[in-house]
Order: sequence, then structure tokens, then C-alpha cells
Amino acid sequence: MKRSLAPSSALSASKKTKFIPPFVSQTSSSLPLSNIQSQSGPLSRPAVKNTNKASASSEPKAASYYQVMWCKHSSKKHKKWEGDAILMTRGSSATLTDTEGKVIGKATGYKLSELSGLVEGSTLVVGGKQIEVMDVVSEENWKNGTCFTGALAAPKNSVSVVEQPLALRKPFAVPSLSGQTMKHTTTPRVVQPLHDPSLRGSLVMPRPTAQHQLEHNISGLALVDVVVDPHLSRCLRPHQRDGVIFLYECVMGMRDYAGSGAILADEMGLGKTLQCITLLWTLLKQGPYGRKQVARRVVIVTPGSLVKNWEKEFGKWLGKERLMVFAVTADNRLEEFVKSPRYPVVIISYEMFLRTHESLRELKFDVIVCDEGHRLKNNATKTTTLIMSLPTRKRIVLTGTPIQNDLQEFFSIIEFCNPGMLGSRSAFHRVYEQPIMAGKEPSATAEEKDIASRRADELNRLISQFFLRRTQAINHQYLLPKVESVVFCSLSPLQTSLYSHLAQAQLQRLRTSHSNDMSQHLVCIGALKKLCNSPSLLFTAAQANSDHSDENSVMYDVLPLFPPGFSPTEDVTQHSGKLRVLRDILRYLFNHTQEKVAVVSNYTQTLDLLERLCGECGYECARLDGSTPSSKRMQLVEHLNSQYTPQMVFLLSSKAGGVGLNLIGASRLILYDIDWNPANDLQAMARVWRMGKRERYTSIVF
Repeated sequence: MKRSLAPSSALSASKKTKFIPPFVSQTSSSLPLSNIQSQSGPLSRPAVKNTNKASASSEPKAASYYQVMWCKHSSKKHKKWEGDAILMTRGSSATLTDTEGKVIGKATGYKLSELSGLVEGSTLVVGGKQIEVMDVVSEENWKNGTCFTGALAAPKNSVSVVEQPLALRKPFAVPSLSGQTMKHTTTPRVVQPLHDPSLRGSLVMPRPTAQHQLEHNISGLALVDVVVDPHLSRCLRPHQRDGVIFLYECVMGMRDYAGSGAILADEMGLGKTLQCITLLWTLLKQGPYGRKQVARRVVIVTPGSLVKNWEKEFGKWLGKERLMVFAVTADNRLEEFVKSPRYPVVIISYEMFLRTHESLRELKFDVIVCDEGHRLKNNATKTTTLIMSLPTRKRIVLTGTPIQNDLQEFFSIIEFCNPGMLGSRSAFHRVYEQPIMAGKEPSATAEEKDIASRRADELNRLISQFFLRRTQAINHQYLLPKVESVVFCSLSPLQTSLYSHLAQAQLQRLRTSHSNDMSQHLVCIGALKKLCNSPSLLFTAAQANSDHSDENSVMYDVLPLFPPGFSPTEDVTQHSGKLRVLRDILRYLFNHTQEKVAVVSNYTQTLDLLERLCGECGYECARLDGSTPSSKRMQLVEHLNSQYTPQMVFLLSSKAGGVGLNLIGASRLILYDIDWNPANDLQAMARVWRMGKRERYTSIVF
């Protein structure tokens, strides 16, 4: 048979491969995917079970793997190969899987000698497809998934080049007539670094490799050390200096992967904002080639509550005389930024970006930063789609909770930073997510667990090139210890009666209902959460639904259980166990300490109750929720953090201010109710114990 090139080889000259993986990373702080279940909670994942135990016991357990090319089965002499695939043989069965992990053919009943004798050039028919063996794939490459992703190919920097700076071009020679001599000598310009790299404590960025110079220094400019401004470098802690170097190497394309994006996923309170400001200031002022600036214009997309916070942080670390930033707010329209070239940095909220995306697309941004980047976890949303459409390759994501529910959300963030790095979404699901989750099933076999572990290790290796995460353990050497307490509050008699009624009524509805609608369970859980916060919240909700006489309603027949004359405006603590405990804690703090307290809740109705409690007890309080104008939010935070303000209670909505804010003025944080998503609670609890905190910190969870 006349053999032709494999389809992947034949197409290599006309288009790029979908996936170009890196070398093994030396970064030790990658996300431990092997422990993903403990970080993100239970995941919805497919179970992999052995449905052919009888045949598996009679066949040899050892499997063989081959790289093949396939086409539809035909009697033609010269085949037209349609694609590459991986063939797995085990005993008398064969399975054909394409390069994205999808099974495209299965067959059984082969002779053992027929499958065991496969060598390069052997042919076989599997599931209506004719294959030709190209090479043998090792068991290791099958289990870690590199046979699918193409990780056996050469990495980006595979050209062997002598490490030396490129020579400057020859100076211009003035033309002269024959026989005439004209002296015209030009001394090559010596470019000095912007800051002295020899100073003690200076932070010098890594020099580009010779391969990088060939690709990015076409003009042959002089190679110059990039030195971070000493005004910033002297303020950086060791882990922050490492973070700045990591981000610089990523956005400059100096690491061994095909992309210019980075994910800084340090846990909350480690100074991600300062690291990012340091990098941006460096890129805006200098570069490794002729000291030319790398970036001229930068956009920072952040939650609305943090726009002013970012503006304040730039002013804190650089001052307005060094760098002018433009914060897009209701008063500062984007049109003003477009007209003025004085602002190299624009800060905009995700919501405002959605409204002004057409104007932003007309501007050329060299770097885009997405703060609280876990908001990009769903690439089907309009906001994520529009941000991804910006023609900016240098992309940075800052997030303290990169994985919240499943690996598909994590894939969306990676796809934003470095598109195509992990192949298509379906390939990622079949090659990585599905085997990893299947290996965590209680019924997983030893082989499935082994494959899951190796696929997780391989995924860790790939993402470690552009993913950096450090834990809050670093802060133990800089901050006073924190104390975390969980307080179990007893229900009041009224709460106990109502709780029992709601639970029993829902159980009865479940027994008698023939509907598959599960939404009523969520409604019941929501009612129970309101009841635990305060019976008055449940009473108000029941009154709003009193016109509905549906027996299947959760609120049906709840009002008669309240005592006669019950009013939600009476003593706020009379029937609520939580509010009684909170009242006693606040009373002790205000009588014996001068500490400020932050109280966090997920619901504005609960914040209303807490505000009433503070008013009845005579405690000064401030409140930040979704209705607070963005222009006033930073004023409230600064008021709390000021050492000259009196003792107070700071009421905070976890949805509006649970991310990014620095509430270092408070010494205690009370989480009044927990969220569906544990990551939201972790974000809220990290508002106080962070850089700049000088007092002991205590968090209390009800």
C-alpha cells in the first residue's frame, strides 16, 4: 500500500496546531488540582464504571496504545486519510479515540495474535474505519493525556541559539564620489537603564533570551536592563517581587508557552493589586529593547465597588504627579478619556464596560487587567464575550478564588488569558475534566484513580507556566495571628416551631406530589434561612404570599403559627436567637473595647434588621450595599479605616462589597449568614486580615 503523510503532518505547513504545550514549569506554586474537591466542594461529574466485568476478568489487563491515522473503510488502493487518532487494544477488543479524546470507533472479537502483532504500517478495521499504525504510544503518555494534547511536540523555544545580545545595525554612511574621502564616524548610542540596577534592593527583570530577541527585536535595538522603580521595589515583600517577575515574564512572552496572558491567583490579602501596579508602571515606562516602553495604554476592568479603590491605590503607591489614571464613573464619562491623551490607564467597571464596549474597541490597549477575574468563569455571558473580543494579547487575571464549582469554569478563565492553550472545551472535558472527576468517585477502580492522578499532574504542569498562587500562610510572618470561630446559636421557641412546620410540610409535599419540579426545595431552603435570621423576615414573606391559597406553596398555612398580634417592627431580638447573640457580642465590645466591627450578610432585608438593632442599642453604624452609590463607597471604607473615627459597626453586603475592599480598620468580622457558594464567604472573611492590618483579627461565623 502506498503510504501518505498523516493528516496532522500534511496540514502543518498551512495552519498552526490547536495546542502548543510548554516545558515542565519550575514554578512551585501552581494550583493543586489533585485536591480540587477539597477546595471547591462537590462537583457534578460523570461516573465511570466497568460495565463488562465478566469479559474484563477473562482478558489480559495490560493494554497497548498506538498513534494511528484513519479513514472510512474502502477498497481503494490509495487511501485519503481523514485524521489522526489513538488506538487502544486490550485483549480481543480495540477502541479508537480522536485527538480530542472522543471515542470514534469500537470493535471486539479480534484474534489476540492480530492485535499483539501491530507494528508501524499495520492496518486494521475498527468500527467501520480503516486505520494505519504510525507509532507506538507509551502507557505513561496515555495516562497523563499527552498523546491527545500533542505535548510531545517541541516547545516554543526549541531553536538552539547562542545566548548573546544582538549587534546594533551599522550607522548610516554618507555617499561620496569616487576618489573622495569623507570622514563620518558615528558612535553607537549607549542606552542606560532607567534606574540603577546595582543599587541595593533593586529589582531587575530577567533579560530576554536570544530566541526572544530574534522574534521581538527585529530592529536590533540595544539590550537594556529593565529595573523596577525603587520607589515601588523597596515596598515589595519577597513573594510580591517574585510575583512581579512572574507577570513580567508572562506578558513579555518569555516563558515556554504560546501566549502572553497570566493568572495571578494569590489568596486574598497578599497584595495582588500592588504587584499589578508595579508591573504596569514598569511596562509604561521602559522595555528591554532600547528602553522603549512596552505599553502605552492599559485598561483595568473591575467590579463597580472597586473602581475608586483602584484609583486610590494608584495614588497611594505612585502619586498623581507620576501617573494619571482615569476612573470611569457616572461623573467621569469615557468620552473624556478618549479625547485626552494624558491618561495611559483607564479603570472601568464590568457593567460600564458592557455599555461602552464599542468605544473601547476603537481604542488600542496594550494590556488588559481583569480584577476579580472569576467573573469570567462563564464565557457564554455577554460581558465575557465582549472582553475576549478586545484585540489585546497581554491579558492578566487577578482572582483569589480561581475555581469555585468545576473545572469548566477554570477552563473559561484560562481560555480568556491564553486562547487555545488547552485545546477546545470539549477536548478539555474529555481529556482532563472527565477522567479527573471519575477518579474521585467512590466506585473508581485503581486504574481510573491512577489516570486521574496523572491527568491532574499533567494539567498542573501545563498551567504552571502562566498560573501563580500563594496562600495566606505567607501573611503569618507579617500580621498578628487571626482567630476564626464558629458560633452555633439556639433557636427561639417560635423559630423552633416554625422550622419544624416548614420541614414537615415540605416532606409531606414530597411524598404526595407527582411532579418532578425541584424548585420548591430551593424555595423551602430560602424560607428556612430567613427564619434562622429572624422570624420577622419569614412573616413579611408569608404576608406577601397570603393571597395565594396553593396548598403546595411553601408559605401555605404559615401565618397562623405566629402568636396573635405579632409585628415585624417590635423588639428586633425578641424571637431571633442569632440577633440575641449578636446583641450580646456588640454590647460586650462596646462596653469593654474600642474595636470596630464589620457585620456581613447576603441579604439587604437582614441588613435592615441589623441597622435597626444598632439604632435600638445606640451604636454608630455605616452601611454599604448595592444601593450605595459608587462615589460614596470609598468614603465609607476610608471612614472605617481612619484611626480618628469613633467605634462603630460597619454593615456590609457580601454581594456589593465582599470582594476587593480593604476593611483593615475593623478588628472583628461577623458573618451573619453563609452563602450558597463557600468562595463568597472566604472572600468576605478576607476583607479584614490583609496588608496594613496592625491589630489582632477575629472572625465569627453564625
